[in-house]
Amino acid sequence: MNVKDKVAVVTGAGSGIGQAVSTELAERGVRAIGMVDHSDHVIKVARAVNDQCQEPVAEAFVGDVTDAAFRRQVFDALQARHGTPRICVPAAGITRDRLAVKIDKETGRSDMYPLDDFHQVVEVNLIAPVYWGMEMIARIAEDRHRKGLKKWAAEEGPQGTIIFIGSVSSQGIPGQVSYSSTKAGLEGAAATLGKEASFHGVRTAVIHPGFTDTPMVRALGEDYIKKNILPYTQLGRLIRPDEIADAIYFLICNSAVSGELWADAGWHPTA
Repeated sequence: MNVKDKVAVVTGAGSGIGQAVSTELAERGVRAIGMVDHSDHVIKVARAVNDQCQEPVAEAFVGDVTDAAFRRQVFDALQARHGTPRICVPAAGITRDRLAVKIDKETGRSDMYPLDDFHQVVEVNLIAPVYWGMEMIARIAEDRHRKGLKKWAAEEGPQGTIIFIGSVSSQGIPGQVSYSSTKAGLEGAAATLGKEASFHGVRTAVIHPGFTDTPMVRALGEDYIKKNILPYTQLGRLIRPDEIADAIYFLICNSAVSGELWADAGWHPTA
């Protein structure tokens, strides 16, 4: 799929992988990017992308990615101004890490992972990305229906691409029962949507980044990173967000690639 002159939507675009993907797509010639984030910092980031490209390619949207009305508002605005979005990278995510079950040493009673935290991580990391992807599929399907088009044919070329952000955590990491569950869940969602959305010419794929130099990973602390991450990577350093963005660009452009891509720098979960 050629990204040039396409309209893209990227969530979590205010920092980390989402910001890097937005920058990559802008530099590669997309017509417009909806940069979505819960923080108004994304406004400054979008302005920097526009300054770098010397044209108003990026448009910032501040809101809650789990809010269906906000999601529709973003797509409505982009579609009205630039045309139907054809690229979706729902990169927004959170962690609420702790052991699934702990024992209070004083009382001897067990303390389970908070249910509210699990619900929140599932809403942001699994349900929201799936629905942002489905929103784009729906817009493309409606656009094709208006044009009298039915089942997609190969000679039409790809009509859209969704790249979900998985994680090496999908293989299971102690302390990440909620996060790991959501990232593994994206694999099933992407596989199912890929089979269904091919009717409309939309592809899906999942990229599984290793430990990337983002605010989320830096929050683990320098000591943890030096002791538990860097010694077990082939790079000997955290992956740069632009390296993940480059891999995502590859997934978008190469229509022969489907399924999952592991961008883990050689790091794998250990017992």
